Amino acid sequence: MNNDLKNQADELAQVFASDMVGAPTGVGRFGEFGGMFVPETLVPALHELEAAFKDAWADPVFRNDLDTLLADYAGRPSPLTRCDRLGEQLGFQLYLKREDLNHTGSHKINNVLGQALLAKRMGKTRLVAETGAGQHGVATATAAALMDMECLVYMGEVDIARQELNVFRMRLLGAEVTPAVSGSRTLKDAVNEAMRDWVATVEHTYYCLGSVLGPHPYPWMVREFHRVIGTEAAIQCRVALGAEHPTGRPDVVVACIGGGSNAAGIFSGFAAFPEVDLVGVEPAGGAAIGHGIPGIVHGMKSYLMQDEFGQVSEAQSISAGLDYPGVGPEHAHLADSGRAKYEQVTDAEVIDAFQLLSRTEGIIPALEPAHALAWVVREKESLAGKNVLINMSGRGDKDVGQMMEVLGDTL
Repeated sequence: MNNDLKNQADELAQVFASDMVGAPTGVGRFGEFGGMFVPETLVPALHELEAAFKDAWADPVFRNDLDTLLADYAGRPSPLTRCDRLGEQLGFQLYLKREDLNHTGSHKINNVLGQALLAKRMGKTRLVAETGAGQHGVATATAAALMDMECLVYMGEVDIARQELNVFRMRLLGAEVTPAVSGSRTLKDAVNEAMRDWVATVEHTYYCLGSVLGPHPYPWMVREFHRVIGTEAAIQCRVALGAEHPTGRPDVVVACIGGGSNAAGIFSGFAAFPEVDLVGVEPAGGAAIGHGIPGIVHGMKSYLMQDEFGQVSEAQSISAGLDYPGVGPEHAHLADSGRAKYEQVTDAEVIDAFQLLSRTEGIIPALEPAHALAWVVREKESLAGKNVLINMSGRGDKDVGQMMEVLGDTL
């Protein structure tokens, strides 16, 4: 890296290191969304958590401990990969932010290491978590093993059946995996069970929530722990695009959306620059922004898929990590304000994208970020000539068994 680029990268890093940039207003509000809609018994615990997070985030020792873990244990910074073959085929420059190369195979480890350190700082001895595709559960089990903490992960019964590999990994790491057997038996119901557990055991339990959802301070706190994705990507794009590029920033940043943690992380590096388009990609069968209306779920106000009677509708997706009927409140605000747009893709488009990246670049994506890729493939004509960045939020090892059944003998 030449000196000019290094100086620019250093300046950019300082800008994005500002702790309170993008902090919610009031009691965790992003515009009209967010808040703390919980039983009174949980309010003191959430206030304690907010105070503890603010104190830790302002403590250089905590930040240094986390940075050390992210570098030496999780393997950060994650690389930026230019996809030459696929980019040439599609007609634009395509870059992947390689969160799939992190320890445990996804972006989830960023948030979990931060929350586990915070839990230890608060004197908690037990972690409880929810998981959909199992990546957050694996990351939580990993952190619990590293820090000598008890760990219980709730996972929908349907998701357990289609993510057997990650269930085994969690148990191998010493975690207990408990199925959520009510409702749709997917991520929404796992969140319900984890919150019930936390209410009953709050004195010694820390709820390690896996996305930018739930009551304040979780949406803000989880976004801050994932801010490292956007900070790194902004610096890496400046270097990759070169000194001759007028801004050093991509034209479009794309990420899949379930609860929205990976998107919140990478958007944080570019949201301040209006010339960069931000695109979140939802599953067609679980598009809370695309099909939902404002409502209250899991302690927050956000867009929520509901039926005519106001009951939560079931989300459906080929991806266990995206079948959530709501979305993080910051994404609801970004959609309402027009700063980001949210699109939808079908399962069939995701399956095609999963194979396309595998065969053109030798990278097997998780089904979650394959949604983002599916959108850029569909929109290749409108993206022609542009620089496009996708957050590759996880690797596809966990999905190979499922895709063997889907694809059968067609390969």
